[in-house]
Amino acid sequence: MTINWGSNLKLAFYHPKSDCQFSWNCFQLGLLFFPLTPFVGFVSIMLATLVTWVRQYRSIISRRINWGFGLLSFLLFVSACFANDKTAAFVGLFNLLPFFLLFTGLGYLIQTTAQLRQIAWILVIGSVPMVIMGFGQLFFGWNLQLQVLWILLDWTIAPGGTPPGRMAALFMHANIFAAYLALAFTLSFALLLEQWQERRQEAEFNTHLPALPIIFLSISAIADFTALILTNSRNGWAIAIIACLAFAFYQGWRLLVGGVAALVTSVLLAAFAPSPIAQVFRKVVPGFFWARLNDEMYPDRPVALMRKTQWQFAWSLTQQRPWTGWGLRNFTDLYKAQMNIDLGHPHNLFLMLSAETGLPSALLFFGLLSWILFAGFQLIGKSSYIANKNKLIFFSYIVVFGEWLLFNTVDVTLFDFRVNTLSWIVMAAIVGNIYYYNHPKKDLN
Repeated sequence: MTINWGSNLKLAFYHPKSDCQFSWNCFQLGLLFFPLTPFVGFVSIMLATLVTWVRQYRSIISRRINWGFGLLSFLLFVSACFANDKTAAFVGLFNLLPFFLLFTGLGYLIQTTAQLRQIAWILVIGSVPMVIMGFGQLFFGWNLQLQVLWILLDWTIAPGGTPPGRMAALFMHANIFAAYLALAFTLSFALLLEQWQERRQEAEFNTHLPALPIIFLSISAIADFTALILTNSRNGWAIAIIACLAFAFYQGWRLLVGGVAALVTSVLLAAFAPSPIAQVFRKVVPGFFWARLNDEMYPDRPVALMRKTQWQFAWSLTQQRPWTGWGLRNFTDLYKAQMNIDLGHPHNLFLMLSAETGLPSALLFFGLLSWILFAGFQLIGKSSYIANKNKLIFFSYIVVFGEWLLFNTVDVTLFDFRVNTLSWIVMAAIVGNIYYYNHPKKDLN
């Protein structure tokens, strides 16, 4: 048995269905440009989506999960009609409805693990210039304001970070950049693991794999992880650790699991243990970590900026209007009227949706997301459906999806165009593989 690199490349660049090839080409091209030029990239990705819809609409509308998103779209429209500020609510629909269309179209276009691997490579390669900009921003004081035709190209790099001292690159906030880096780190780490597993089989297959992919992925993973730390995002740190633990459990690396658990415990004790115990661990754990976790790095924060305050207010709004909510993008004005402070969202996606769109819409939305997560894990357990060598890349997408869910329990990525788009692409990729491999077809992965 030999590894056929030409065959692997063909599987990556050519779509299993010939009538989807144009859409697949547009999607890959758009995804490559998307991090640096979101408008250009999104146009190409949406073109791929629309062409897929036109050519495959019967198959797309036959999927029950798409019925669920259709019902959700109707409920969101009804919610906007009863909103406190209807204009803001209807504008807020654009953060969701176009991405439902994207999800349903790409959910058909992306079908195989070979495509998942190709997408992962594109995303990892696309993250390189973003990380370089981040390091330049933080350590070399890069200051850039470049705009071409308003939205065609819009690069803004604030020297020292956004907020100051926290790496953000082209993103509007360090926390959002952390969400993007978590995705890039997870996929680069998964691809690196695949490369190492293939290298271990070299002797058996009597082949010699090129070293360049391993070198690139190693540097990329280290750079992404380092940048993630420098975002100073507690959310980002947590999901990066969870990602490492997920891969360690999946690979059966008990020693690594124990090491990461001991490291996390040490940091938590340094941050939250009683003073005598905390002082012992603070001699070992850098203050950069424990002081950020317990807020000693940023003392005297206003109560209105505390997540607990925001969550309580959002839940009170839900209780007042449980069926239709107050309308998308209405939380900001309501919170300002109560707390006299500007805040874009309550730092929890479920509470935001329940307050703004009502409990039925919020429960349906998270019910659909739960089905994706459950069906994804179920597919991995069916060993006869996906070859063992391809399970790791599918698992990495589930990890990324899980990271997104966890991140949105303490923040909201919906308002960042880049992260929001990539999140829906990841979900579509998982669903596309679920439907493809749950039906008996020729194995094209």
